[in-house]
Amino acid sequence: MAAHLITGAGSGIGAVLAERLLERGEELWLLARDARRAAELRGRFTGAKTLVGDLGDPAKLSWAFGQQQMPIRLDSLLHVAGVVELGQVGELPVKAWQETLNVNLVAPAELTRLMLPSLRLAKGHVVFVNSGAGLNAHAEWSAYAASKHGLRALADSLRHEEHAGGVRVTTVYPGRTATPMQVKVHQQEGREYDAARFIAPESVAKAVLAALDASRDAEITDITVRPGQ
Repeated sequence: MAAHLITGAGSGIGAVLAERLLERGEELWLLARDARRAAELRGRFTGAKTLVGDLGDPAKLSWAFGQQQMPIRLDSLLHVAGVVELGQVGELPVKAWQETLNVNLVAPAELTRLMLPSLRLAKGHVVFVNSGAGLNAHAEWSAYAASKHGLRALADSLRHEEHAGGVRVTTVYPGRTATPMQVKVHQQEGREYDAARFIAPESVAKAVLAALDASRDAEITDITVRPGQ
C-alpha cells in the first residue's frame, strides 16, 4: 500500500486527490495548519492520518514535525496548498509578499527537505501543483506569479538532484480551476464567478494521478492543463 502526503486537502484539487487515493485503499497523510483543522480532516477523510504544521510559518515546520509521528516511507508528496493576493507592484505591501512566498514557495521547499529521507526510501514522487501563473505573469499577479515561477525552479532543481536516486518530480500547471481560491480571485478582480467556465478540480486531480501512475521507465516532468472550452 502506497503512502501519500497531501497539502491543501481541505478543498478543491487537494480534497479530490484525497478522496481518490482513499478510494484506492492508499495510506493517506494530510497536512493541517492546526489541531482543530487536523480533526476536521480526519473526520472528513476516514482512515487518513494528519500532520500539523503551518505553511505560513515554514521555519517552524521542522520543530512541529519533531513532536509528531511521521511516515517512514512516502511514495508521494503532493504540494497542492496555495494562497493568492492580487495587487499592483506599486501597492502590494511587504506582508502580502512574505505570506505569498512563505506558503507557495518556502514552505514547499522546507516540507520537501524534511520528507526527502522518506521519499528516497520509497523512490517516491514529488508533485507540485503550480499554476499557469508559473509560466506567464500578468498585471496585478506579481507576488503570486513570482512564487509560482520560483516553485517551477524548485521542482526543476529537485529533479536534477534526486533523479539518480529514483525520486521523480512532476509539475502540473492548471489554468483557472473551479476552486475556493478562484472564488477569492474573482472577488479581488471584482468579477462575477461562474464555476462552469473553469476546469473542474477532478480534471486536475486526474492529471496528478496519471503522473503518479506512470510506469517506472517514464517520468512525466510537466503537465499543462487548460480549459477545454
